[in-house]
Amino acid sequence: MAIAPIDLQTMFSQVDKVGKTQAAQKEGQALQQAIQGAHMQRKAEEQIRQVNEAQNTGDGTDKVNDRGQRQNSGSKNEREKKDQEKEEKKLSVLRDPSLGNKIDISL
Repeated sequence: MAIAPIDLQTMFSQVDKVGKTQAAQKEGQALQQAIQGAHMQRKAEEQIRQVNEAQNTGDGTDKVNDRGQRQNSGSKNEREKKDQEKEEKKLSVLRDPSLGNKIDISL
């Protein structure tokens, strides 16, 4: 299919519009990147200005000794005892108390 001279005249008159459209697209991408960068920077500044929430320090029964170390007032020990009791209950259900206590030597 050949291109007629009248088609060339139409295409040449539209070349400047194509160039402007492509330039606008490139500028739009750069503008979007700039906006996104500004948004990320603003978000980072807000996080810096905000007061951070205190970390969970437990149930609040800890004490601090003279050296600044935390001492637990027994809540961990109580938890460990409860966990051990639960495990013992599970094992007692599975274990027969008379099993293994007596040895039968009769033939």
